[in-house]
Amino acid sequence: MDNILKGKTWKYENDVDTDVIIPARYLNTSEPSELAEHCMEDIDKTFAKEVQKGDIIVAGENFGCGSSREHAPIAIKASGISVIIAKTFARIFFRNSINIGLPILEHPTFSDECSKGDIIEVNLDKGIIKNITTGKEYKCNKFPEEIQNLINEGGLVNYTAKKLGVR
Repeated sequence: MDNILKGKTWKYENDVDTDVIIPARYLNTSEPSELAEHCMEDIDKTFAKEVQKGDIIVAGENFGCGSSREHAPIAIKASGISVIIAKTFARIFFRNSINIGLPILEHPTFSDECSKGDIIEVNLDKGIIKNITTGKEYKCNKFPEEIQNLINEGGLVNYTAKKLGVR
């Protein structure tokens, strides 16, 4: 059975840095639910109040640039976002997202052809993004099987625990 995610889009431009994903003034906690309450508030005051479980972030280039804080992808995942689709990701944000089990996909034109509020369906197993609102379909690179397994387990800690037989 395919791993399919479906949700409404939240759209952002290029260079969304970790300081606007979760402002430094909230880094005195690592509690995911508290971080989610302030996610994106310096760039989008409505996000934390209106985001729904399963929603999708769509962005331009260099998403997650800035500091290497793991709090940023944790805040996004805890807010209910099911996947992020961007033209490109900052390297450390990319790895931190995988490590916590937050799927992220790169596509060179999808963000240009998508609007805030579009309904999107993502098939992680096949690497297919479908904009239900416009009817357009896009192909992207899917994750290798081991990385997909890591995401499905909820991140590196859970994946490793399962591999070691301690959970």
